Amino acid sequence: MARMPELPLVGQISDYLDKLAPKEIRKSIQKADKDDVLDPGYPYREEMDKDDYKDRMEHLQLQLVRLMHDVNATGKRLVVLFEGRDAAGKGGTIERIRENLNPRSAYIVALPKPTERESGQWYFQRYADWLPAAGEIALFDRSWYNRGVVEKVFGFCSDVKRNAFFRQLPGFEQTLVDDGIVLVKLWLNVGRAEQLKRFLDREKDPLKQWKLSSIDVEGLAKWDEYTEAITETLNLSHSPIAPWTVIRSDDKRRARIAAIQTVLNAVDYAGKDAKAIGKIDPKIAGGPEMLKR
Repeated sequence: MARMPELPLVGQISDYLDKLAPKEIRKSIQKADKDDVLDPGYPYREEMDKDDYKDRMEHLQLQLVRLMHDVNATGKRLVVLFEGRDAAGKGGTIERIRENLNPRSAYIVALPKPTERESGQWYFQRYADWLPAAGEIALFDRSWYNRGVVEKVFGFCSDVKRNAFFRQLPGFEQTLVDDGIVLVKLWLNVGRAEQLKRFLDREKDPLKQWKLSSIDVEGLAKWDEYTEAITETLNLSHSPIAPWTVIRSDDKRRARIAAIQTVLNAVDYAGKDAKAIGKIDPKIAGGPEMLKR
């Protein structure tokens, strides 16, 4: 029987927990039960009940299907940006949105590292190539906001280029909205202990180990640098034309519900049922001020 190849990053998350993680983070993870929410500032102490979650999601999934039908029929264009700290739940939230939609019309954009040619283009160009045509929904798993956060934290771009990004950003997003695109920007924010716990879960699961990257491992020690870059980016890019919805995602179930509600509320579509959508929980979702809670 062929041996499984060794994955070089497996073990490094555990090493960080044992040797480098802040003492209070380590204790929080070690004493927590399965359904506990680790962040002491999160408004709920346990994850949402699974049956309640399934019931809410059933209603929301039907609304997403109605939205998709309307987008196809009317030629609307919808762009949803999913940003957030590593392990904040972006991928899982995207899949819950797309799972019952036609993949020909609702597609995920998850771009790899820029090629040499793309690095020599206008920064927004490769993202513009993936914008939706009439009747389509584009779900961006990370987006042009890489320049504001990840590239800043790891020194992948100069301050000159980052400053140019922030100068051009309002005009770029204004152009999208002026051209008729519905733009939704979601920032999923997760506490430090919960992030590390999710990385540990990935490390232990052979089906999820592929999700680990060197950026994840190196980023664990850059929590404060991320916080500074995130705060600055959201403050500079939150506007009436293109506002952020920040969702505290320590409980994935509540976060997914709030994300879907935000998307549904952003679009007028045939068969929209406000009661089925429900009200977004203000304890976990709002503007950039949610980062401070």
